[in-house]
Amino acid sequence: MSNIRETAEQIVQAVGGKENISAATHCVTRLRFALKDESKVDSSALENIDLVKGSFSANGQYQVVIGQGTVDKVYNELVDITGMGRASKQDIKDEAEKKLNPLQRAIKTLADIFIPILPAIVTAGLLMGINNILTGPGIFYDEKSFVDVNTGWKDFADIINVIANTAFTFLPALIGWSAVKKFGGSPLLGIVLGLMLVHPSLLNAWEYGKALEAGKIPYWNLFGFDVAKVGYQGQVLPVLFASYILAKIELFLDKRIPDAFKLLLVAPITLLVTGFLSFILIGPVTFAIGNAITDGFVSIFDHFAWLGGLIYGGFYALLVVTGMHHTFLAVDLQLVTNAGGTFLWPMLALSNIAQGSAALAMMFAARDEKLRGLSLTSAISAYLGITEPAMFGVNLRFKYPFIFACIGSAIAGITITIQGVKASSIGVGGLPGFLSIIPEFWGAFFIGMAISLIVPFVLTFLYAKVKLRKQ
Repeated sequence: MSNIRETAEQIVQAVGGKENISAATHCVTRLRFALKDESKVDSSALENIDLVKGSFSANGQYQVVIGQGTVDKVYNELVDITGMGRASKQDIKDEAEKKLNPLQRAIKTLADIFIPILPAIVTAGLLMGINNILTGPGIFYDEKSFVDVNTGWKDFADIINVIANTAFTFLPALIGWSAVKKFGGSPLLGIVLGLMLVHPSLLNAWEYGKALEAGKIPYWNLFGFDVAKVGYQGQVLPVLFASYILAKIELFLDKRIPDAFKLLLVAPITLLVTGFLSFILIGPVTFAIGNAITDGFVSIFDHFAWLGGLIYGGFYALLVVTGMHHTFLAVDLQLVTNAGGTFLWPMLALSNIAQGSAALAMMFAARDEKLRGLSLTSAISAYLGITEPAMFGVNLRFKYPFIFACIGSAIAGITITIQGVKASSIGVGGLPGFLSIIPEFWGAFFIGMAISLIVPFVLTFLYAKVKLRKQ
């Protein structure tokens, strides 16, 4: 216990003392601080604390990586030492948000909306990967799928497909729940809003293109004004904007309607107004914007595939550092719906692998036992899709592993984009990522994976050895 308390005392001093701490909480592995002045943090002192495995600043929070099981003990001692009250994650977020500029707040808002629904999306992606293996031709048999040859497995694969597709089919409901909750409204109304936008009586969004070509778009006639009777399956922007409007209307009415009438008036009026606005204005406008964004990305990668791979593959890790990577999740989901797959997500998976390989190289090159242990565990984490320990604990700390990881990721990005690699869904962004890749692109993706594994490792290891020899 004395070692835990001593660690807590050292951490408090390293982050600028208790007077520099506005609030603190912890998650599974990290202490999360809202600090008054991050310039007072002594990062080198933090790195020299035995139980600390890394530290970084993100979205206005300063986070210190401790490790599962130990972090709660350190936090208890920290609370006792500082005399501050316990804070929730939301308290820290609220405190940290005060220091963000408008762009950072917008990015953080998107992150707060999409992060809670990521487990459902990633799980769906993994299950779709299993379905792809069973139904993809040429994987086990020439020009035939596993279920074509083994017909007894066909219904088994079909059930997996239904389970996997549920999260994507009802994606607006998931986003509606999370977005309305973020904007301060009732999450239940957000779910209803999302389900309303994918109601079975509406034209399925995936059939919209064919119906448009055939001139068979159904319409409502509202007193002489035609409104397209179209659903928004797999769409992101319509439900995001509609959720914001719904939350604001609900909050407006809740403040002005007496308590005795709230149950009868607030929710019905909110849904009616938002529903009409969604089908008449919000849906059509944002649907067009979403299609334009998708077409723009597709056009860029169709005409300049190598450049897109170089930029996105090479700089994705920097997006993670700034937190801007969450903004591209919406683009990925739009691409899956409109383009039959996303060419951005495969580069994400390879970028994560590259960061893991650079960290692993440091494990072999370093002499310090603590750094070796941290490098190994963080590399494994990155290979499984969680790169923060590797990036903030090892690679950015020494700079050159991060640079070499970006170089390897850029080369891999160019390789797979030239080959047109696409993912049918969003999955685990690491070594298991191949499960989300459309099977016909596996060969090219595995080449990219080999580049992400080898190039950062070799460059980091050789440079580290030369640097250590000079020292």
